[in-house]
This record gives sequence, C-alpha cells and structure tokens, in this order.
Amino acid sequence: MRALALFSGGLDSMLAVRLIKEQGIDVTALFIDTGFGSTKERRDILKKRAQIAGADFEIIDTKEQFVKEILFNPKYGYGKNFNPCIDCHANMIRIAKELLPKYEASFVITGEVAGQRPMSQRVDAIKNVTKLANEEMEEGLVLRPLSAKLFPPTKPEKEGWVDREKLLGIFGRDRKVQLSLAKKYGFEDYESPGGGCLLTEAAFAAKIRDFIKYDKFDPEDIDVLKVGRHLRLPDGAKLVIGRNKEENERIKEIQNDKFVKVRLLNATGPLSLLSKNASDEDKRLAAELCLVYGKTKQGEEYEVSVGDEVLRFKPFVSKQEAQKFFLKM
Repeated sequence: MRALALFSGGLDSMLAVRLIKEQGIDVTALFIDTGFGSTKERRDILKKRAQIAGADFEIIDTKEQFVKEILFNPKYGYGKNFNPCIDCHANMIRIAKELLPKYEASFVITGEVAGQRPMSQRVDAIKNVTKLANEEMEEGLVLRPLSAKLFPPTKPEKEGWVDREKLLGIFGRDRKVQLSLAKKYGFEDYESPGGGCLLTEAAFAAKIRDFIKYDKFDPEDIDVLKVGRHLRLPDGAKLVIGRNKEENERIKEIQNDKFVKVRLLNATGPLSLLSKNASDEDKRLAAELCLVYGKTKQGEEYEVSVGDEVLRFKPFVSKQEAQKFFLKM
C-alpha cells in the first residue's frame, strides 16, 4: 500500500512521513510547487529530506493553476500579508487526491498540527480546509498523523490500513514532541515551522500589490519578484536591479516578454530588468539608477544597453536620490 504526502521539507512533514512509513506503508512525498516556496532552488534539499524520512520524492508544478485560480480570489481570504493559506492547503489536498490513481496510492497524509498556525491550522480552519478540498467525511482519505487523535477516524484508520494508536494527538505551537521525535529519528536538517512561503512576508506582499496596480500578474512574473531591488519609476515602469553576482545570474536566466534587460557596457555593475513599455524618460532614469549601483565615477561617460538601445551619458543620480523610487514595504 502507498500513501501520498504533502511535503514541505519541514520537520512536521518529515515526521508525518516517518510515522506512516513505520506502519509498513510506502510513501511518495509530493512538493506542490506554487512558485512562492523560496527565492532559491531547493529541489536537491527537499529530495534529500524526503529520503531521510523514508519517502520517494516528486515535484508537482502548479504555478499556473495557483496564480489563475487561488492567489487572487481565495474563498477564505488572506493571512497577515498575501497568503491565502486555507485555500492553498485545500488546493494541495485536492491535487494530491487527484493523483492517487497515478501513483497507485490509497490515501493522503499531511504534516498539519492542530493549533500550530494562526490562520490555516486552527481546528476550525482545518475543518474549512477539509470542506474546501471536497474531502467528505465518508470518504476520509486525508490523514494528519501528528494530530490524528484530535479528529474523527479517517478511512485508513477505520479500514485498519494504519493503527490509530500509533498516531499522535499534538496540539498547539509547542514543539517539544516534534523535537523529541526528531532526535529519536536522527533528523537534523529541516526547516522551521511556517518557513519557506514568500507570500507570508510583508516585503514580498508589497511587491505583488505594486505589480498588480500596473500590470496583469502571470506565472512567469513570479521569478521577477523573487530577485533584486524593486523600484517604480515616475512614468510607471518597473525596474529590478540585481544586488550581487548570484542575482545577476538569475536575472540573466529570466525570459519574460514584459521586460527588457539593462546592462552596463563599459563598467562593472548590476544586470537589471525594465518594463518593456517604459517611456524614454524612464529608460534614461533606469540606466542612471543602474550606474549608481555599479563601479562608476562621477564625471565619466558610460554606455548602458536598455534592450536593443544604447544610451550614453554621465551619471548624476545619487544612491540617496535613488531611494525615493524604491517600493515602500
């Protein structure tokens, strides 16, 4: 028998996998990739953590579906920032349930702990997740091993696929039980609870709100928001300036028809993105702002490519002046 696990790479999801694996059930850990999990590539880390817990590992790309169906129209609203946690969790469960036949799996497990998170893991919130995921009680295919004893028995428990007595009844934000189990199983590499979702961060939420004021948000725009300094110029153009070599490399890889790349041609400095429809005034300002963060000297002339256009001038904007164009977080 096999179960599918919603897997974040956090301790709770690792423990949920191990508790079910110990009952002789194979587990495939699914990382549901909405695009907002992290600013860095984590595939290898997640796979390693899943294997340590005892599961196979798969990434399910849901970026397009999440942006179109969940992000901007959540039934249960947002948390403190731009995080539609209840709708997001329900969506993940629906996706996992739909995948049960593909993996020849019988039920779904999650690492949710009742009462741990203020929005999505209150007992009433978990009930809303269940309802929104179309998880009817008579079906009962979603098992939460860490808090199972706080909820009515699910089908895996009723049918004897898993022993309910070997499941847990954890409630609240205290991590003593989980940390004790982590020590028992030798888990040392795991994320903190609630970590990893950019939508819970105020600064990232501000970037989204700014973006949708000026443009339609598409899945390919996610990578733009995850990198660089973000500025909004006087005529409405968006400018994203790389902060270091790593970010310059990531900007180099971005292919997005809404933006052109801005490069310093005869100086060392950042690689940047600028709205493709930027006015001539915003183009010139963008070029100067990029020079501000490059290795340049006042009074010398520089060349900056803005898409296919090359601008030549002596910079006069200062870092202090540049600050007024930064997004207000």
